[in-house]
Amino acid sequence: MKTLLKTRKNEVGATAIEYGLIAALISVVIITAVTAVGGSLQNVFGAVSSTLGKASSAG
Repeated sequence: MKTLLKTRKNEVGATAIEYGLIAALISVVIITAVTAVGGSLQNVFGAVSSTLGKASSAG
């Protein structure tokens, strides 16, 4: 009976570690995606700002 309880405790610990690793991997993917999209958005908003600045100074 003690062996079964020890095995159960080990499985719970392993599951917690696995969930932690999955959460870390998801975090890395999210950070990478936000960084890539952030650079693109900065370029888009910069172009829009430049175009609006030219339009307001011409009009």
